[in-house]
Amino acid sequence: MTELRAIPAIEQTAIGHAVEKLESLGPNLGYPHSSKIRTADNVRELRPRGGRSRWRVFYTQVGEAFVVSAIGPEASVSQRNFARAVAAAERRIKDVEAE
Repeated sequence: MTELRAIPAIEQTAIGHAVEKLESLGPNLGYPHSSKIRTADNVRELRPRGGRSRWRVFYTQVGEAFVVSAIGPEASVSQRNFARAVAAAERRIKDVEAE
């Protein structure tokens, strides 16, 4: 995913740990590690470092699998770029669901 390469290495590591938690706990992964995006119907956000990271990983569950569809900044860092990342996540999720 191209977004991941643009993020500092230490944040990439935190994102990797958040994804591992999602893989381990699945839909039982709750706040502060995961939350629903209010402006999107079927997108959740992983919150690396229990929400202390400035980055968010957007994902959804398709069947039994979790699909990571975008990475972007926390809304309080950049509302515009957060909204762009959510829109990209929604487009990518639709593509996966159409397959």
